[in-house]
Amino acid sequence: MFNPKAKLWVDGRKGLLKKLAGQIDKNDKIAWFHAASLGEFEQGRPVIESFRKRFPAYKILLTFFSPSGHEIRKNYEGADYVVYLPIDTKRNAREFVKIVQPQLVVFIKYEFWFNYLKVLFKNNIPVFFASVIFRKEQHFFKWYGSWSRKMLKRVSFFFVQNRESYDLLKSIGIDQVDISGDTRFDRVFSIAENAKKFPLIEKFAEGDKVFLAGSTWPKDEELIEKLSSEDPSLKIIVAPHEIHPERIDSLVKRFASQKALRYSEADENGISKAQILIIDGMGFLSGLYQYCHFAYIGGGFGKGIHNILEAATFGKPVIFGPNYQRFAEAVDLVQMEGAFVINNSSDLISISEKLLNDNGSWQNASSICKEYVMKEKGATEHILSKISEFMCQH
Repeated sequence: MFNPKAKLWVDGRKGLLKKLAGQIDKNDKIAWFHAASLGEFEQGRPVIESFRKRFPAYKILLTFFSPSGHEIRKNYEGADYVVYLPIDTKRNAREFVKIVQPQLVVFIKYEFWFNYLKVLFKNNIPVFFASVIFRKEQHFFKWYGSWSRKMLKRVSFFFVQNRESYDLLKSIGIDQVDISGDTRFDRVFSIAENAKKFPLIEKFAEGDKVFLAGSTWPKDEELIEKLSSEDPSLKIIVAPHEIHPERIDSLVKRFASQKALRYSEADENGISKAQILIIDGMGFLSGLYQYCHFAYIGGGFGKGIHNILEAATFGKPVIFGPNYQRFAEAVDLVQMEGAFVINNSSDLISISEKLLNDNGSWQNASSICKEYVMKEKGATEHILSKISEFMCQH
C-alpha cells in the first residue's frame, strides 16, 4: 500500500497471462529473453540486438522481474513483447510456457527460476544463461545444494564471465559451459561508437576540464562538495543515482553557493555561467562521459560501485569508493592504474589534482581504460555463435 515500487510489481502482473495470450500469435517463432532488472537488461542488450539481426524471423519476448527494468524499458523497440515475468509457481510456469511456446530462452546473468526451468526442460526448449557469474559461497556449491545442482543440469548451456565460474560449474559435474566474457563491454563500446551529441553539455564544457560524478549517493556528494570548495573553478556535472524531486532539491541546495543549475532548466545563456550542472533526467548519463576529463562513479561507500565501464570506454580515468571488490573490471583497472580508489575527501582532492595537472598521468590512465574495454569486448559474438550452432543441431 505504501510502496510505489511494490505496487507496480503487483499491478503489472494482474491479468498478465490472459493479456499475453491475446497478444501472441501461435504461428510466431518466439525467442524469450529474461532480465531481473535494468542492469541485467543493459548487460543482455547486445545479445538481444545481435540475435534480432541474425535471426529476423523470430519475435522477441523480453521479460523483467523488477519494475525498475520494466517501467523504463516497456517501450523498448528491440523487442516485440515486453512484460513482467509471472512469479515462479508451478501453475504460472506451465501457463506462461504454454502461451509463449518459445523456441529458445536466454536468462541474463542471474535469475534461477526452478519451476520455469523444470517446465522448459520437460518441453525440450533450449535454455541458455548469458554473462553469468558464480561464486563459491552460493548454495549450488554447498553440501546441502544437491537439489539446486540438479536444476542447473537442466540448462542447455552456460556462458560465464570468468574462469572461477567455469571451474565451479565443472566441479559439480556441469560440462555445458564456456567462458564468453562480459557482454557489458560490447554494450559500452557500442554506446561510445554511436554517442549522441548534447549541445548544451558541449557549451557547459567549452574550453574547460570537466569532472563528472555519475550515479552518486549523498555520501559521494559530500566528498564532491569538498572538492568543489577546494577548487571553485572546476566545472562539475553531478548525475545522482536517484532523481526524484527531493534528491534534486537537496543537491541544488548543497551546491547553491557555486552556481548550480538543473539540466532541465538549462539554456545556452544560463549553462555557460554555471559551475555545477545537476542532471535531473534519466537515460543519457552514459553519453555524457564523452565530455568529461575524468569521472567519479558512485556507490563505493554503500553496497557497491555502479557501472564504471561507461566512462572507461571513452578513455576517462575513473575514481570510486572502497566497496568495489565484487566488480572484476574495477579490480583490474585499479591494478592497472586506470582507476583510483578513495577513502575520503582528501584522497579525492589529491587524485583529482593529479589528473587535472599532470597530463602524463592522465594520458596513461586514459589509455589503460580505453585499451582495456577494447581487449575485453567480443562476448556477444561468442554467445551468438554458440547459440546459432546449437539451433542448427536441434
